Amino acid sequence: MEGLLKEIQKSKTSKRKVSFNEEGTDECEDAIDEAIAQEEQQTPSQLPTKEVVGGDPKKKEKIIIPPMFAPRTTPGSQKSLKSVFQNKEALHEVDKRVARWLLNCRIPFNAVMSPFFQDMLDGVAGFGPGYKGPSYDTLRVNLLTNLKRECQMVVDSYRSAWKETGCTLMADGWTDQRQKTLINFLVYCSKGLCFVKSVDASSMVKNASSLCDLFSEVIEWIGPDNVVHVVTDNAANYVAAGRLISKKFENIHWSPCAAHFLNLILKDISSMPHISSLATRASKITVFVYNHTVFLSWLRQKEDWREIVCPGATRFATVFLTLMSIFERKSELQQLVVDTHFTGHKLGRSANGRAVSAIILDNKFWDDCFTVCQIVSPLIKLLRLVDADDKPSLGTVYEDEINADLDQGGGGGRTSTFYAAPFAFSGPSSGNEGDEINDANLQQIMEDFDG
Repeated sequence: MEGLLKEIQKSKTSKRKVSFNEEGTDECEDAIDEAIAQEEQQTPSQLPTKEVVGGDPKKKEKIIIPPMFAPRTTPGSQKSLKSVFQNKEALHEVDKRVARWLLNCRIPFNAVMSPFFQDMLDGVAGFGPGYKGPSYDTLRVNLLTNLKRECQMVVDSYRSAWKETGCTLMADGWTDQRQKTLINFLVYCSKGLCFVKSVDASSMVKNASSLCDLFSEVIEWIGPDNVVHVVTDNAANYVAAGRLISKKFENIHWSPCAAHFLNLILKDISSMPHISSLATRASKITVFVYNHTVFLSWLRQKEDWREIVCPGATRFATVFLTLMSIFERKSELQQLVVDTHFTGHKLGRSANGRAVSAIILDNKFWDDCFTVCQIVSPLIKLLRLVDADDKPSLGTVYEDEINADLDQGGGGGRTSTFYAAPFAFSGPSSGNEGDEINDANLQQIMEDFDG
């Protein structure tokens, strides 16, 4: 009897083994196909059930087991058998369909960086074959309404943080293409930034009193006790309105926008005769080169050539960014004006050509460009920092200010003060007291820098 049981057990064990010889290859492939088929054919009816509480015990309620593993798209997650043995050509074909849709709709490529892009693909893949996208009317009516409701719920959740930690009210005034003056109100708190409302102020007299009333209305909606800070641009009417708000609400402090403040400083610097003359000479080079493709094509054949004209963060920063760009192309421009391609061409022998050649070969011009670029580069760096939208930059600004003061010796000399706190040198449009930026001060800064 015992011998018979051992033979039966031995026969069962031998059946479970899969040999990897020529005959066992088909068995392995069949086992993989069977596992993939079982994975695809799994239906909700196969999920565990539970009894309905307080109802008929015979009725069962289908429940969804919470995910025990990370999604397939999560880095480091375990891949399914189907994804492991999936054909690379099939995957490439799916990627091409996504790329074709993006290109056909003229959607920027950085749209795939959105956190909702992969979430959308996971939802479609989870639904399975046969999914039909929402229609045009469904998107613009039902789905838009639902998403707006969800967004409003997120904003409402921020209101609790307004009471706990306080918030900052920010006003952004701008003019659209139809010359409408709009003022956007935003609230920032520890949970994040949210949009409150937009006001069409085209027909409103934008003096200090009317702006104060408009701000007071928004403050009352947020809660006067919840607002601790108000930020506006540095125009004279907003400055006066900020002072009225501080008097009306003692717990609210007003401060100007750092980006707008730096724009005004750059505007004052660019309007100085010395800088204006330098920018005019640099503009002649840019206009001459880009108006004559025969010289521009020669420059573009250079291996390290980059375009001169650079769009700036603001119209005032563009002047200095262009000076920096021209200074970086000094070698290529000087090679152009001494080459026979330029000297032998009739455009190079023209009056404008000789004037541009004289500017490019003038060492004083390049020395002035270098000095101005070194002076305004901390301001432009600070402007890019405070104008960024990714994270609050106040802590980084203070850190850079301390490091700049240490780099300049920490003694607080005139040049050290300028680099560590350039906003201390405020011009006529800044509205603050301090050393006025004028041509004499700039010349003194240049001498300190050179010496």
